[in-house]
Amino acid sequence: MAAVTIQDVKRIAIRTAIVIVAIVALLGTALTWAWRTRPDIADTGLHPAVNDVIAPNAVTVIWLGVTTLLFDDSETQILIDGFISRPSLFDTLMRVPVASDAPMINYVMNEYRMQRLAAIIPAHSHYDHAMDVGAIANRSSASILGSESTANIARGAGVPEDQIAVVAAGEEYRFGNFTVRLIPSVHAPIGLRGSVPLMGTVDEPLETPAPVTAWREGGSYTIIVSHPQGTTIVQGSAGYVEGALDDVQADVVMLGVGLLEGLGRDYAEGYWQALVTATGAARVFPIHFDNYTRPFGEIVLLPTVLDNFVNTAKWLQEFRGTWDTDTLVFLPVFGEPLMLYPEESPDA
Repeated sequence: MAAVTIQDVKRIAIRTAIVIVAIVALLGTALTWAWRTRPDIADTGLHPAVNDVIAPNAVTVIWLGVTTLLFDDSETQILIDGFISRPSLFDTLMRVPVASDAPMINYVMNEYRMQRLAAIIPAHSHYDHAMDVGAIANRSSASILGSESTANIARGAGVPEDQIAVVAAGEEYRFGNFTVRLIPSVHAPIGLRGSVPLMGTVDEPLETPAPVTAWREGGSYTIIVSHPQGTTIVQGSAGYVEGALDDVQADVVMLGVGLLEGLGRDYAEGYWQALVTATGAARVFPIHFDNYTRPFGEIVLLPTVLDNFVNTAKWLQEFRGTWDTDTLVFLPVFGEPLMLYPEESPDA
């Protein structure tokens, strides 16, 4: 048997290295292709919600991406969630410590005239819902309502204690002509083996910079925003508790659909029935369908490998046709005021 020489070892090592590099390059190319493969919003078949004329003193909402919603009745403003800073995909995956983007928050608050902000209410305490609530509260006199985890996010940002309220389940909170209730719910089981990503609580003031994993769910809520003109339900995550809204009547549902497709059509149908059919809502607006790792204002869908919103949109229209034929489904338009309770709905 011939002896193995140093040259043989070198040749084997070089060939092995070449094979490894080739495999890594192929995987990188495949991952890049998968990440860039995504449908266009126009492919959903859903019409954008556009009001040519907004009546004086109408209740409006402005969708600012993901689940951040600015309610306004010309006297009082309510902000659902607060996610403006938008850590990048790299920062998110590599757990780079991140903090609120002060210049961007200043710009957004000025651009959308958040001068009458009375309350900031995160649906739960993940970073893509609650990251900027403290920074926004510090630029206003708004109260922050939410769980103890949300309170600790606010405390970490230096928000005065008298602007922080840990909510009692089902209790009503009044802000001008708005009345808000937070009903305990659950987060969509979109993690591995049906788990909830980043479960747990924020047990002490969350000081930043911190990795996005520091923002724990902390409990989820269905948010009921009522006004003499009408009632809107905001469901930030596609989780639901069956029967929890049976005594709630609503005009509008802002329906969180992030990663809903991966839970399957049967789950999605049960979700629709619990949020829309049970409440009698006349209009539904999907939210949380956009890629939350993109910069603020850039609205593109998530890669198909993660979530195919085109399929989800098709399901929503099928559920409407089966269960709620008088209900209309529209897409919100980023940054555009939407009149929530028009006397006549726009054409579907």
